[in-house]
Amino acid sequence: MWTALNLSASDDSNLTGVDPRRPQELDHRSLKVSIIVALGVMITLGNVAVLLVITSSVAGWSRNSRYLLLSLTAADSAFALLVMPLNLWVSLLKDYTEGPDVLCHLVAFCNATVYSTCMYTLATISLERYVAVLYPLQYSTLLTRRRTLLLIAFAWGFPPCLLSPITFPDSIIEVHFSAASLVCNPSYSTNVGYSLSLTCFIFFPCSIVMTYANLRVWCAAKMQRLKLRQYDCARRGRHNVASRVLVPVMAAYYACWTPCMAVMIYNAVTGSTVPEWVEFVVVWLPTSNGFLNCIFYFWINRSFRRKFHLVLQRLTLALCPKLADALGCCSAAETQFVSGIMDNNNSVHERSASVSSTCTLLSLA
Repeated sequence: MWTALNLSASDDSNLTGVDPRRPQELDHRSLKVSIIVALGVMITLGNVAVLLVITSSVAGWSRNSRYLLLSLTAADSAFALLVMPLNLWVSLLKDYTEGPDVLCHLVAFCNATVYSTCMYTLATISLERYVAVLYPLQYSTLLTRRRTLLLIAFAWGFPPCLLSPITFPDSIIEVHFSAASLVCNPSYSTNVGYSLSLTCFIFFPCSIVMTYANLRVWCAAKMQRLKLRQYDCARRGRHNVASRVLVPVMAAYYACWTPCMAVMIYNAVTGSTVPEWVEFVVVWLPTSNGFLNCIFYFWINRSFRRKFHLVLQRLTLALCPKLADALGCCSAAETQFVSGIMDNNNSVHERSASVSSTCTLLSLA
């Protein structure tokens, strides 16, 4: 009798198209959407603050440095302004019982392009830092304005060419919408060779360049610090700036990107999927790197913080003078004068060793 009731209940659910797990999936979807929106707001606010500062001159940052950092900010902002809205739109409008369509292919192409561009941009910044620290006298010759712009163009132009097959529905690889991660993803198991080639052309080269460049910069900073101690040119209590910045940069990069690449290779080789929340975390974890970059490449830098305070004071004075007076903000001219003196004094004693002044090497002279 119970069997007959269960069969009839399942038949009724099939006829009506109601999935008994649907309420639970809706609850999970609302939580996931909330997490994605919160992450998008954090990335947007962080990169807006960065843009307010690097659009003007910052002490210790060259013109090439600003170009590369603007490229990184644009790539990070694309996570919040392009990737997240497109995937949330598809998750709300798409009928999950249907197969992949042209829209999902285009969204998957945008996702992969932004992810790849961000990794290439991080690699170019590490390369620029490497040249600035180890070859400071040849810097202007090795990294001219034209070569810097070519590196940026490569970081933005090569990924679309490499990922163009994803845009076509009847191409070499299939695309599906994942209800677990709320993302349009390529089905990597449908073309193992192409999927593995993506990691060989994107993740592994960028990781090698970043690891080698930052390791050499860290070693150079450590040797410089030891020499300065021998000559009593540095205080013994001075913080190890290189370790404090470079180690978190690399740790955040591998923590955000390695799980995603590992799951991608696992899906391509085995054709199996990982648990729902594991897939959601590893797919959206790289986007959090867009917010962490604001901290490691910008907020740790003292010159950036000074410039940001100056920009805030200017905005406060322009928009709400009464509030500025209540907070005790000085006039824009006085603030700019004081900031200029501080930056000039800072430039006398310190020499920027990278695009983001993450590693400051004192001159032996």
